[in-house]
Amino acid sequence: QVALVESGGGLVQAGGSLRLSCVASGRTFSTPGMGWFRQAAGKEREFVATINWSSGGTSYTDSVKGRFTISRDNAKNTVYLQMNSLKPEDTAVYYCAAGGYSVYPGSYNYWGQGTQVTVSS
Repeated sequence: QVALVESGGGLVQAGGSLRLSCVASGRTFSTPGMGWFRQAAGKEREFVATINWSSGGTSYTDSVKGRFTISRDNAKNTVYLQMNSLKPEDTAVYYCAAGGYSVYPGSYNYWGQGTQVTVSS
C-alpha cells in the first residue's frame, strides 16, 4: 500500500506561482513513478505531468509545458509540481498519483485526496 498526501494548493492571481507537494509513504519502491492530474469543475480528470522515480524522466501535457515543472526528492519520497505563469484555466483540483510513469490515469494504483488550485483573473 502507498499513501499520498498533497499540499500547497490555494488562491493565486493570474501570472502567479504555486508549488504543490506530494509526500508518499508505504511501498513506494514498488512504483515506477508518480504523476499529477487535475480535474476542473464539470470536466474529466486530465493528465498534467509525470516523473520516473529512478531515471528522473518527465513528461508534460502540452498546455503546461514551459510553465510547470515536476521534480522529486527520493530521500523524502516527495514529488513536487512547481507551477509558474498560472492562468485561470489552470483552476482545478490537483491530484497526486503513484504507480505509473504514464499519461493514463488507469496506470496509477494510488491517489491522494486532492488539493484545490484557484487562479483568479
